[in-house]
Amino acid sequence: MRVRRAKRDRILADGGQAYPVQVPRTHSLAEVRRGWSHLDTGEETTDVVAVAGRVVFVRTTGKLAFATLQEGDGTRLQAMLSLAEVGEEALEAWKADVDLGDHVWVEGRVVSSRRGELSVMASRWGMASKALRPLPVLHKELSEESRVRQRYADLVVRQEARDMVRTKAATLRALRRVLEEQGFLEVETPVLQLVHGGAAARPFRTHMNAFDQDMVLRIALELPLKKAVVGGVDRVYEMGRIFRNEGVDATHSPEFTMLEAYQAWGDQHTVGALVRDLYLGVADALGARRVQTPAGVVDLDGEWRWLPVYDAVSETVGEPVTLETPKERLLELAARHGVEVDPTLEKDRVFLELLGELVEPGLVQPTFLCDYPAVAQPLARPHRSVPGLIEAWDLIIGGVERGTGFSELVDPVLQRQVLTDQSLRAAGGDPEAMELDEDFLRALEYGAPPMGGLGVGIDRLVMLFTGANIRETILFPHLKPEV
Repeated sequence: MRVRRAKRDRILADGGQAYPVQVPRTHSLAEVRRGWSHLDTGEETTDVVAVAGRVVFVRTTGKLAFATLQEGDGTRLQAMLSLAEVGEEALEAWKADVDLGDHVWVEGRVVSSRRGELSVMASRWGMASKALRPLPVLHKELSEESRVRQRYADLVVRQEARDMVRTKAATLRALRRVLEEQGFLEVETPVLQLVHGGAAARPFRTHMNAFDQDMVLRIALELPLKKAVVGGVDRVYEMGRIFRNEGVDATHSPEFTMLEAYQAWGDQHTVGALVRDLYLGVADALGARRVQTPAGVVDLDGEWRWLPVYDAVSETVGEPVTLETPKERLLELAARHGVEVDPTLEKDRVFLELLGELVEPGLVQPTFLCDYPAVAQPLARPHRSVPGLIEAWDLIIGGVERGTGFSELVDPVLQRQVLTDQSLRAAGGDPEAMELDEDFLRALEYGAPPMGGLGVGIDRLVMLFTGANIRETILFPHLKPEV
């Protein structure tokens, strides 16, 4: 770094520019590759272009210098500097000033080298941005910690990192396209909220000085979107960042992107059909409806099975398990199957532990786990035919939860009872319980139509199609401080 800093200082002292505001660039590297790819080995043209890029390879001989330039998407092009074409002063300046990682511009004729490499034969060149810190070595594998902590360097040296950025962007475009084709409107709702709700999660807390109010960062998008449906926005969605002050691992991040969509006159089945359309839309955008996962090959064109959760657990443990099965028996089944469960949990949560540990990992093909006990989703509608259950599903693909949906609870009296129970849990010390949101209840009291709602974690969706963990799908994930 001292050597590079000295080069920068020397360029400036000699009246040059190490960081010019503009360079005479006429073509991208990709445009040159598209426009002159037909050249035969050794063929030269009189076509003059000016290109710019980052130097990722450099080699010099007595009268020649070669460099590989790279631009943002990973496209590369060779630059050649010969004594005869560029002159002694410019060639010596190149040898003295240019390091790997620098951005440079090169102007000259488009040629094909004697080795058949499409190139720009320089007649002049200049520094575009002097790099003071060396790049990671391109041919050596960066550790995952280095990749995610210094993503900017990772993007320079690793094509997979650049591809992930474009894959996620293509995913977002595909989701929006499907939703817009089905008449959904995209809106934005507040990140800062007075009351946290819409999910069972621990919030981040902050303070608004202007109003001298304690606030929270949203843990879900749900409640404001439902208010929009009350107001007549019959099909509404948001893709936004949400924040949950919880664990961090290969499938969880404290800050992530969630898609939530709400459909007036719908229910859990109509939003189940919508989430299938969303996944197929992304699959088509990325080019494959058959996806390899650690659990096996997923066929998105196959059946999307609906599986009641009590049937699923009963089949797995080899005996009938119902809503009436006592807690003691559930704990015995957990012990028999090696599932560690906190014995102080209420009965239905013990059941959900069995479901999550014994059933979900084995569901490779798309499966809607449905007919949950009421404790699973406080904002879901009671089941229309089975007392004690709710109309809700979790979508499992490749053994991992990929989305959730339900027939929404729109009865303001029942919703008040549910949220009152949640607030009592919160007062009793449950950090994930929701709070009583009077404004949301007031909205429901104006009359909400029957509706279905869904939520999909965008990063888990991308993880399915790429096989990456969540720290790879998030461009700049949160990490522990460097020591």
